[in-house]
Amino acid sequence: MPSPTRLLAFAASNSRNSINKQLVTHAATVLKSEINQDTEITILDLNDFEMPIYSIDREQESGIPEAAHTFFKTIGDADALLISYAAHNGTYTVAYKNIFDWCSRIDSKVFQSKPMVIMSASPGQGGGASVLKIAEDSAGYYGAEVRGSMSVGSFTKTFNTETGELADVELATTLRSQLAKLF
Repeated sequence: MPSPTRLLAFAASNSRNSINKQLVTHAATVLKSEINQDTEITILDLNDFEMPIYSIDREQESGIPEAAHTFFKTIGDADALLISYAAHNGTYTVAYKNIFDWCSRIDSKVFQSKPMVIMSASPGQGGGASVLKIAEDSAGYYGAEVRGSMSVGSFTKTFNTETGELADVELATTLRSQLAKLF
């Protein structure tokens, strides 16, 4: 019997009320309940990986923080990744970018050859498409195999926060088809 798939899921946001965390949590639940019941899910919170703002001076003076090593190892221990990117001014959040920058000093292939599905949600109609494009365009360079992606715009209209599920049938179908690409 093959071992269960270990899925690492997180929102690239440090907001306590992150719509991207709601989306990635829902997606992980759908994956486990409808696509691969043997999946073991770990959902990370970026707030557990706070560290100083990256600079070469800090790295030379103090080395790479233990939190970066832990985050990097957690990616390495996973079989697949599910990430929902929040957009701040059209690009990554500072919280995510800082963790990513520190991890890239361990190894530039931060994603360690993992297959992944990436997403983004936003309150506006664009659904974080700009940050999703940045992530998709650069993922291969950083050792990821993007197998699927999707954007969820107008989040408060398309996601039912009471049930924690996509309320938009077309988006729910798209989510399932993108998640199925992981296996």
